[in-house]
Amino acid sequence: MLDSAGFLTEHMVVHILAMNVAAPLAIFGWRQLAGRAPGAIANARWIGPASALQILLLWGWHLPAPMAFAYAVPAGEALMHGTLFAAALWFWNTIINDAEASRWRSLGALLITGKLFCLLGVLLTFAPRALYLRAAELCLGGPVAAEALVPDQQLAGLIMLVACPLVYVLGGVIIAARWLNEIDKRPASHIAESMG
Repeated sequence: MLDSAGFLTEHMVVHILAMNVAAPLAIFGWRQLAGRAPGAIANARWIGPASALQILLLWGWHLPAPMAFAYAVPAGEALMHGTLFAAALWFWNTIINDAEASRWRSLGALLITGKLFCLLGVLLTFAPRALYLRAAELCLGGPVAAEALVPDQQLAGLIMLVACPLVYVLGGVIIAARWLNEIDKRPASHIAESMG
């Protein structure tokens, strides 16, 4: 029998780097290159659908059967990573570009998405058995002992539990800080009018 050799941990690190580091940095970089003014307002109606798609794809691909499919079909793994990265690009585009138009929606999307990502991490960490035995066998090219896969699965879940909330909380803190800074720069009469 083959050792799982960090199969799931490597898989999760790739997802975290692509979805929670590369995607927001790419959108932020594109925004800077495109010369989008920090105060520009975009259409915030896409925050909900972008969040829902990202959550749906993350959970959908991490069900045991789709995960096994990703390793059974030659282009399956590329399809999984590609669709998750594309969804993350759309999500972070709506969060970064639409934050000025709808801060509450952006903060809510970060909160809900972060919590559901954490829930998947909790499931991986505390599942009493190996969830992705078939995927591991397909990826590694032979039989894998289920008991050898559980620690790898737990480590993948723990990495997700640490990394994902940091990114989403950091995103929320940045949005809230920009919002408070904008409020602080308003004249006192304007603030009184908006409150009254």
